[in-house]
Amino acid sequence: MAKAKHSKNTYIDWYRLMFLIRRFEEKSAQMYGQNKIRGFCHLYIGQEAVVAGMVSAKKDGDKVITAYRDHGHALAMGISANAVMAELFGRIDGCSKGKGGSMHMFSKEHNFFGGHGIVGGQIPLGAGIALADQYAGNDNVTFCYMGDGAVRQGALHETFNMAMLWKLPVVFICENNNYAMGTSVERTTNVLDIYKMASAYEMPAEQADGMSCETVHDCMERAAERARNGEGPTFIELKTYRYRGHSMSDPAKYRTKDEVKDYKKVDPVEVVRATILKNKYMSEKELLALEEEVEKEVADSVEFADNSPFPDAEELYKDVYVDEYPFIVE
Repeated sequence: MAKAKHSKNTYIDWYRLMFLIRRFEEKSAQMYGQNKIRGFCHLYIGQEAVVAGMVSAKKDGDKVITAYRDHGHALAMGISANAVMAELFGRIDGCSKGKGGSMHMFSKEHNFFGGHGIVGGQIPLGAGIALADQYAGNDNVTFCYMGDGAVRQGALHETFNMAMLWKLPVVFICENNNYAMGTSVERTTNVLDIYKMASAYEMPAEQADGMSCETVHDCMERAAERARNGEGPTFIELKTYRYRGHSMSDPAKYRTKDEVKDYKKVDPVEVVRATILKNKYMSEKELLALEEEVEKEVADSVEFADNSPFPDAEELYKDVYVDEYPFIVE
């Protein structure tokens, strides 16, 4: 194993976050089986490094927007396990007041703008958030995530064109986990390297290993620096993999057991854990204590969600319209 590229604290932060997401998602699957979580539920197991590497590269004030596989992004942006689990349970103490569920997490306080159920719908929204920051004159960056299926939407091309034309401070990230639901990338396009789509707009782009926190951090940092310097957007294709089906109702019979087994050899959670031990950043005993703390946090989130009430009927009429505009242009 190569020498660690980043600081001790960075590796420990990566591990804690990824272990939290992994255990949270495993618990979510269990709660879904007990019928406490209903509707659609898309787990992030296997893709944890994609958000861990982003969090260590971003700065305060940066925004994140993503698609409907969003529990990991919500936790990565600092929304508590309690608030995320309560949202999954449809309770009033959830981060979207129990009205969004699994696919529509949101927290203005944490600069997390969803969670979007419409495939590709978040792509133009991400550019719009970046436009607002550009208009305000700050150096904030928006990280706009999408899946490999969403890149087939026409909105992506319209957004890429405008983002380059206006040099918007946005980083577009494709989480390429090989499958759009159950359809492999090979069955949807002749261009298997998705990052090359940016070349039509002369947008800087790169393909990177989404199973490596180090690699994700480095490419996110480069892209964010370009955006902060007024040089416009970047498109990053992260090659990653989900260990579970597309959703809880997907048995994932479209892929082989050997394929899943091969990807588990590079499980980002286990790789970072091994790096911490090899470099003696923490002992096995200290890591076990950290893991126990995280597991308690996840268990407590279930109790919190169970004790949170369902929203009252009048909540249906709230958060439909904006009460007042944040600014008025005269």
